[in-house]
Amino acid sequence: MTSRTLAVVATASAVAALLTGSAASAPAPTAAPASAPGNPDPHLFAQPTDNPWFPLAPGLVTRLRGTDGDEHFRETVRVTDRTRTVAGVRVTVVHDVVRRPDGTLAEKTDDWYAADHAGNVWYFGEDTGTYDAHGHLEDKEGSWEAGVDGAVAGIIMPADPRPSYAARMEFSKGVAEDQAWVVQRLPRVTTPGGTEEDIVRTLEWSRLEPKVVSMKFYARGLGIVEEKDIAAGDEHFWLVSSS
Repeated sequence: MTSRTLAVVATASAVAALLTGSAASAPAPTAAPASAPGNPDPHLFAQPTDNPWFPLAPGLVTRLRGTDGDEHFRETVRVTDRTRTVAGVRVTVVHDVVRRPDGTLAEKTDDWYAADHAGNVWYFGEDTGTYDAHGHLEDKEGSWEAGVDGAVAGIIMPADPRPSYAARMEFSKGVAEDQAWVVQRLPRVTTPGGTEEDIVRTLEWSRLEPKVVSMKFYARGLGIVEEKDIAAGDEHFWLVSSS
C-alpha cells in the first residue's frame, strides 16, 4: 500500500472513531415519532427534493461489471416504481441483482431509500440474500429495517456533498454499521467503463469490518459509477451502461 493510501486510511479511521453515529454538517431532522425511535420525522419527506448524485427516478437502470478476488460478476441496479412504508416514511425500492458470468444469481437485494425536503437521501434498510451456484439461498446476512430492533436510518448522500462531510449511512447493531466521508469533488473521473462528469468521491467503511475501506465515485444523474476496496478488501465494480 502506498504512503498516500495509508494516510487516507488513517484519516478515515480517525474520522470513524470521532463520529457519534449522527450526520455531521447535515440539515438536522426534527424529532422522530414515538413509533420509530431515533429515525427522521416522516414530515421531512412530504415534499422530497431530488438529489442529482443519488437519483431515485423510477426506471433508471445502471449496469456494472466487477470482480471480487478471482471471481467476476455483473450487476444491474434498477430504480423501481414500487414503494413501501418504513419507519413511517414512504420509501423507493431499488432492486439490485448480482450475477456470475454464467448467469446464475449470486446476490439479490431490495434497498429502501427516500429523499427529504432538503435533498438528503436517507437509507432505510434492505432485504438482501446471497445464493450458491445452484440458485439456493445461502443467507440473508446484512438485512435490516429502520424502526425494527433499534435500527436507524442514515444519510447515504447529503444534499450538498462537500469535504469533509461525514455521516452514518445505516445502523442496525451488529448487522449494518456503515459510515461515509466525502473527501473530494471532481470535474470528471475515468473508470474502466468510461469517463463520467461532476463527481463526488467518498470513503466508506463499517465498524463491523474496521480494516476494510472502500472508495466510491458518484456521478451526477447516475449514482455510483465506480467502487473499489483500497484497504483489506478485493472488490472492484464499475459502470458499463445506463438507461
